[in-house]
Amino acid sequence: MTEPTAPASSPASPAASPDPAAASPGDGSGTGRDDLAAGLLAAMPYAVALGVELTEARPQVARGRLEWSAERCTAGGVLHGGALMALADSVGAVCAYLNLPAGAGTATVESKTNFFRAVRQGGVRAVAKPLHVGGTFIVVQTDLYDDHDRRVGQTTQSQAVIAPRPAPAG
Repeated sequence: MTEPTAPASSPASPAASPDPAAASPGDGSGTGRDDLAAGLLAAMPYAVALGVELTEARPQVARGRLEWSAERCTAGGVLHGGALMALADSVGAVCAYLNLPAGAGTATVESKTNFFRAVRQGGVRAVAKPLHVGGTFIVVQTDLYDDHDRRVGQTTQSQAVIAPRPAPAG
């Protein structure tokens, strides 16, 4: 991602995020894809502060999770919609990032969420998949599920593909 144009909800820069092509499949040892997921999440401080976990990070699918907690709720002990949207945005941004051409950055330009049911306990898992990967936009759909595999919500976001800027002369 390019630092000047990346939103706080997306990985900030190539230096802050590992190279997806250099990653190898994770074996639980903390290497390869496990390091990729950890590095991508670390580049999103808001997601880390919220408690988002990134469990899988591949161009074809990114997965994450957010646990219910009273601090993340609105009235009646319901997980706040903003927390659900942040989960979907964070996991969707990772999916978009992993589909960028070399050196390009991305920024969310549109995001729409539908909520289907309340979450009052357990956690929510997010599954993000690209719907369209083009030269100027990447569109990602993120489905949110509760611990009973019921769909909680669905987010569709459009990410602009931002070409790398040439280095300043001189």
